[in-house]
Formats: sequence, structure tokens, C-alpha cells
Amino acid sequence: MSGWQPVRRTRAFEDVIARIEERIAGDGLTVGDRLPGERQLAEQLQVSRSSVREAMRVLETLGVVSSQVGRGPDAGAVLTARPAGALTDLLRFHLGLASLSLEEVIDARLMIEQWSAARAAGHGADLSALSDALERMDRAATAEDFVEHDTAFHVAIAEASGNRLIAAMMRSLRDSVRRYAIEAVERLGDTGGLMTDHHLIRQAIASGNPSEASAAVETHLRRAYPDIFRAPVTSGPPGADDRGRGEDQARSEDRGRADG
Repeated sequence: MSGWQPVRRTRAFEDVIARIEERIAGDGLTVGDRLPGERQLAEQLQVSRSSVREAMRVLETLGVVSSQVGRGPDAGAVLTARPAGALTDLLRFHLGLASLSLEEVIDARLMIEQWSAARAAGHGADLSALSDALERMDRAATAEDFVEHDTAFHVAIAEASGNRLIAAMMRSLRDSVRRYAIEAVERLGDTGGLMTDHHLIRQAIASGNPSEASAAVETHLRRAYPDIFRAPVTSGPPGADDRGRGEDQARSEDRGRADG
């Protein structure tokens, strides 16, 4: 055995992306900085302009740049920061292809949101965005309107944790399952129970009680998705072993009944 591996042949636009990534890291470029124009970038990297355009399309899809048409100092894409959009598209495609299940997405959301609520309760976060979302949900006339403001409420919890990556992940998780959320609200019909849960979550965070905030989040998600959460409610921290064992046991029992 020689141990040699075949050399990976990259396409030109992938090399362009790699060089841009190197310059962002090496030059300390940040949001708002402008990259060289298409022609200038193609000349500097010694690639075709079509390769530069393809690289920019990929980076724009990833939420890294915003392409703008211009000349002189206005030429070139501008660096942006929209990680949530790229994550949303990725999750939505994988849900559609069934490579990710709705159960996995909601379970991930539970862990993220329990942590966020507990963290927000622990450091006295500003809850004005939660209050605003609650008021708007009260006035929602349709399931679509309710889900829009419901999403804002739960994203605000993640933002209140002070962790921007967690907030981006929460927005992506919520946006990727928007259709399922609307269907869940329509099945429930009466959103009174959900609103009670929302107020309890906000109250627990405002009172500075992390464990109560975490438990309130779990109770809420179990109400919203009863078919997914079959295990008994627990008030432990996100990822607690007891909850995982309970869900595994429930799945095992379901499979046994199906096989019987």
C-alpha cells in the first residue's frame, strides 16, 4: 500500500472563494468592507470573470457578501453578515429531502431554547422584544400572522441569551419549519394555551429563575408538538440524560407495537 491519496481537482470558482476567505482572515476584513470589482479581482487572481461571478453567487447565497452593480469606488461586493438566511435554506432543503426529520429539528430547538431562556434569566436581559411580540400575537388575525410574531418571540429569547450564533441558529430553525408551525397552530385552533405558555416563559425569565424558564420552554413545545414529544415532561437542563432515555424508551415501545 502506497498511502497516497488522489489530488482533489478544484474548480476555479472554489479557488476564488478560498482566496477571498484567506484575505478576510489575513487582512482583518469585516462587515461593510468592499471587495475589489469583478474585473480587478479576475486580473489579480488570474481567473476568468465568469469564475469570479460564480464565486460571488455562492458567497451571496451563504450570506457572506451582497453584490452591487457599480463603477469605480462603488464596484465590488460588500461583506455582510446574514448567517441565519443561509442556515435556513440549508435546513429547509434537508427537511424536504428527508435527510433531516422534523423531530430532529424540534428536538434541537428545545435544547437551544431551554439554554437560551435559562441564560437570559440568569443575567437580567432586556425583555422588551418579548413583550412586543406578545402584544402582536394577541392581535394576530390568522395562523400566519400568529406564527410570524411567535417566531419573533422565540428568536428574541435566543437574542436575550447574548449569543449571536445561538440567535442565528434559532431563527434558522424557526424559519425552516414555518409551514409546519402554521399547520400546528391551525390544528390547535385556540391559541390561548400557547399564549399562556408564552407569558409563563417571559415571567420566568423576568423573575431570574433559570430552571423555571427552562421548564416553561419544554412545556410549551410539548403543547405545540404533542406528536413529537411523547416522553414525560422533565424540568432538567437541556440534554439531560433522563429525557433522552425517556424518548428512546417511547420510540422503542412504538416500534414494538408496530411489529406486533
